[in-house]
Amino acid sequence: MTVNQSVPRESRGARPLSVASPRRSASQKLATVSLILVAVAFLVPLAWLLLAAFDPAASYETRIPDRFSLENFEAVLTPQTTFVPLGNSLLLSTSTAAITVIAALLAAYPLSRYRSRFHRGFMYGVLFGTGLPITAIMVPVYSLFVFFGLLDSMVGTILFLTATSLPMAVFMTKNFMDSVPVGLEEAAWIDGASSMRALRSVVVPLMRPGIAVVFVFVFLQAWGNFFVPFVLLYSPDKQPAATSIYAFFGQFGSIAYGQLAAFSLIYSVPVIVLYIAASRIIGGSFALAGSVKG
Repeated sequence: MTVNQSVPRESRGARPLSVASPRRSASQKLATVSLILVAVAFLVPLAWLLLAAFDPAASYETRIPDRFSLENFEAVLTPQTTFVPLGNSLLLSTSTAAITVIAALLAAYPLSRYRSRFHRGFMYGVLFGTGLPITAIMVPVYSLFVFFGLLDSMVGTILFLTATSLPMAVFMTKNFMDSVPVGLEEAAWIDGASSMRALRSVVVPLMRPGIAVVFVFVFLQAWGNFFVPFVLLYSPDKQPAATSIYAFFGQFGSIAYGQLAAFSLIYSVPVIVLYIAASRIIGGSFALAGSVKG
């Protein structure tokens, strides 16, 4: 005779309780402590920035103000201190990013779609250009600007910032473009579209998140660039915000900490707005699923 032993349903699909090993628990605690330290390292300067901006007697120490005031913002919100430099920064950064994205698309398209014996060497040249320090070429660039009369020229500065941003932009754009199936362009070619029209009508709409990433990357590089405008632009009405920050550093080491903090908060607003505007595009994915049917 066989005895049927019934097993409760609750225990049939039950899994044994996993006990975390002491080594794993220790590693998790170490990771948590590391993340907390990194967060504190970022939050302490940010706390000083926020508190000092509303403190009329701000210093280099992080402390709660005796009284909160908008005096620092009233002092820096003038055309010569804030509005003109921010306008110059927007002009430099937006123009540089737009020209760089267009040039990177045109340069990355043949690198992504065609193969030649010069392909590998050209890509190595692009990678070499991404690692070239800008300080190493500023002396000959300055001499070149003097020769062509481009010193204190916004157009010349924009073109130079574009040239320095182009290698990395081409490399990033080429990688994004590789994700777009060639079959979509072939379908457009069959319908009579040229290569440029296929690029404009098929490839560019599908890689909008990648284009947004490249635009933001180049914009931030130009927005925070201090060295190039400082060397190539010397008129006060052409100085961007990254170089006009010198106005808060006086002689003999005196610094207007409160005004510097207020100006820094205002200086970060366009970047935050750009992130919010681009987040909807960058947050999306390359909508290629189902675009090519097998």
